[in-house]
Amino acid sequence: MESHVPHVNEEENEDPGAAPYGNFINYYTFNPPENRLSLIPETLLENIGLGSERVSMLDVGCNSGDLSVALYKHLLHEEAPGSDFSKREVCLLGFDVDQDLILRAQNSNPFPQNIQFIPLDITDDAKSRAVLEPYLGRFGCPRFHLCTCFAVTMWVHLNHGDAAFLSLLSRLASLCEFLLLEAQPWKCYRSAARRLRKLGRSDFDHFKTLEIRGDMAAHAREHLEKQCSMDLVQSFGNTTWDRSLLLFKRR
Repeated sequence: MESHVPHVNEEENEDPGAAPYGNFINYYTFNPPENRLSLIPETLLENIGLGSERVSMLDVGCNSGDLSVALYKHLLHEEAPGSDFSKREVCLLGFDVDQDLILRAQNSNPFPQNIQFIPLDITDDAKSRAVLEPYLGRFGCPRFHLCTCFAVTMWVHLNHGDAAFLSLLSRLASLCEFLLLEAQPWKCYRSAARRLRKLGRSDFDHFKTLEIRGDMAAHAREHLEKQCSMDLVQSFGNTTWDRSLLLFKRR
């Protein structure tokens, strides 16, 4: 359930019919981690007051784990001169709806002591709670310090409808103190639907009936601020695919 709808032009050679939930098998070959990491400061954890304590992170829709691992290294300054990488403890849990992608992530995980990958569907509220709450119990806190959700929202929206889109945002907000969100713009919805039709497949169940349209990042921000007790604290700008990275904080 990763944010895996490539840019309109970039996606031409992909088969979205094979990835109706964004679970593209080679996603990071055409949207490498650096496309996001170049916008995210290495000092993010320090900037939001998490520089020294034990930090718990959640990556929703992690695909094959490439970005999860790269972000982990990025935030811990692993390659920086004089780095205290080995002295800090950051634990990251990544999950995706696609079990094959999770198996790839598990098999290539260079930090198994601090990074875990599991198959999980964020739209299955009961099951996700049953899995995530015990994990959080290890940290003695009710929520993750930081949750990342890179371009997952569109897939939930297209496959489950308006209510599920808002429910996903509410669920994410309930899971964390800080949320780093990348929501696909509306042009990606049209692109995904068009490719499905070109393959002669049925359209996404909800595409034509969606009432939440237009500026998707603005819709997400409005819901998070008005309904979820979160505030936008920083925008890191737009990726090369013109997607904004927004950081929200729980009030």
